[in-house]
Parts: sequence; C-alpha cells; structure tokens
Amino acid sequence: MNWDWEKLQEQKRRQGPPPPDFGRIGDEFKRLVDFKSRIPGGPKIIALAVAVLWLASGIYIVEPDETGVVQRFGAYAYSTGPGPHYHLPYPIETVQTPKVSQVRRVEVGFRTVGTREGQGQQFRDVPEESLMLTGDENIVDVQFIVQYQINDPINYLFRLDNPDETLKNAAEAAMREVIGNDKIDSALTDGKVEIQIASMALLQRMMDKYESGIDVVAVQLQDVHPPRDVIDAFKDVASAREDRVRLVNEAEAYRNDILPKARGLAAAMENQAEAYKDQSVLKARGEASRFAALAAEYAKAPEITRERLYLENMETILKNPAMDKIILSDEALKQAVPYLPLEAGSRRAPRSEAEAGKTVRQEGGN
Repeated sequence: MNWDWEKLQEQKRRQGPPPPDFGRIGDEFKRLVDFKSRIPGGPKIIALAVAVLWLASGIYIVEPDETGVVQRFGAYAYSTGPGPHYHLPYPIETVQTPKVSQVRRVEVGFRTVGTREGQGQQFRDVPEESLMLTGDENIVDVQFIVQYQINDPINYLFRLDNPDETLKNAAEAAMREVIGNDKIDSALTDGKVEIQIASMALLQRMMDKYESGIDVVAVQLQDVHPPRDVIDAFKDVASAREDRVRLVNEAEAYRNDILPKARGLAAAMENQAEAYKDQSVLKARGEASRFAALAAEYAKAPEITRERLYLENMETILKNPAMDKIILSDEALKQAVPYLPLEAGSRRAPRSEAEAGKTVRQEGGN
C-alpha cells in the first residue's frame, strides 16, 4: 500500500498543479462584499478616495538641475522650471524631468562592466567599434568617451527615438572619418589632441544637423594602440625610431660641440697669421729704412760709420745673457790654439736634397 500511495503522488506531480478551487474564490468575494457593506457610505466613499488619489497623482517636483516637460495626450504642451508643480493626471497629461545640467558620457570601443575590490574598474573591449582604418592604410584600435549635456530638452526628448544611441553611432562615425584622414604615427604619438578637437567639432555639427538638443562637451581618447596581434611589431618599430632620434640628437650635439671649437681655432690661426704678417712687414720696412739711413751715413763718412757699426754690434753681442763670453789678453790670445767645433757642425739641421746635390756637383767639378 505504501508503494501504491507514493506512485499516486508521483503521477499527480507529473500531471501539473491542481485546478483552482472556485468555491474558495467565491467565499473570498463574499467576504469583500460584506466588508464594503459594513463601511458607512459604501462604494461612494471608496470612489471618492480613488478620485482624490487620482487627482493628487498630478503633483510633481522639478529638481534644480532638471526641466519639467509636460505632455498632453502624448504631445508636448509646456515646460516648467525647478520647484513643485501640478499637471492633469494620467492619462491626460504626463511629465518628464530630464537633467539638463548633468554631464553624461558615452563609451565607444569599450564598456565599463563594474568595479572589483583592489583592482579598480573593469572594462570590456568592443573591437567592432574600436578598430579603425587610418589614412596610410593601417589599422588602429581607438577607445574614447564622449561627454555631453542636454541644451534643449524638447528636441532631446522628441526629435530622436534614442538620442544616446544616436550620439554613440555619430561619435563612432566622426572618429572614423578623422582617423581615416590621418596617419597612424600621428594617432599613436603627438596627434591625439588634434584628433580630439577635430572629432568633437565634426560630432557637434552632426548633432546640430539632427536637431538633437545635445551639446558635446568633450571627446577624450582613452587608449590608442595597434591591434593586439601586431602590437609587438609596432613596439619594435617605435623602439627603432627612438634609437634613430637618439643617435641624431647625439650627432647634433657632437656637431654643435666641435664646430664652434673648429671655427674658434681657425679664427685664432687667422689672427695670428695676420699679426705675424703685419709684424714682418713693419720689421722689414724698419730694417730697410735703417739700412737706407746707414747707407747715406756710410757714403758721407765710411771709416766712422764702419767703426760705429762694429761697436754697436759688439755691444749687442756682449749684452746677450745667453752667450758665454771668455776674455783673453793679447798675450794669452797669441798662445791660444784655435779649434773647429765639429760636434756643433754635425748637429746642424740637414740641408734639403737639392742643396746637398748642388754641393756634391760643385765639389766634383773642383
């Protein structure tokens, strides 16, 4: 018997839930009717309470950063500012209160999926939005955000079916156009500011053309990098370019260091040569003038002039401190043996080959 009872319960569970108990439902309805009959005034009081609640549902409050937009039977009726207001209850009138001073954002190329403790925000890449073609036929992964405000709540609510999605699609199209007119080197290095400015201006023109009621505040590039499959190759290229720039800078520094020194040395040598030339010319002119004066004096008194020249030369020789002097009397001079300083002659500077050959020819002729 136990086995048969368990089998029966299993069959009932397979057949589904039991049918509703209409008798119990009828009892509940009778109790509700009896409750209404015990209230003074009965259905009139209930209807009046429902009417009061319906009329009170038209009270609404607009916050300081909001604008109230009232619709009558779905069409725009009027706008209200901050504070408490009243509109005809639904379904006659409804109200929407968009935040016109709030700066909103749209993410393109990635999505924020949440925050983990100790790891910060977590993001998910959306490659179908971020991969773009540059003007030099390279592919670059561009992730950016668009910040915007509502400057016309009426156009924002009624001109576009989904203004946020429209803005995202327009931002992606604007960025693709700007990236398509630029090169990958500019997008990866020093051209990001120009790309942000150009895409922001283009996006604002598109939103104005749509009469979207949106004011684009900023377009900010979050991450720009080559596709992950070729990012290592791009890193190698970037490293090679950095090495090239470094070597060029080192060469420029060496050139800037050596050229001024060479120019200064050349200028110094030119100045020395000019000074030597002026000194030699002036000395030669002085010697020539002196010789001409001596020649005139010699023509007048040869003996006296010869004696004076001898005495002056001997005075110059004897005053030279670098010369050794030996003074001998006449008697000693007669007994001294003259000698030829052969060592001094051998230490003279060698003559040129032409002079040596000329001397040999002369000796052979003699």
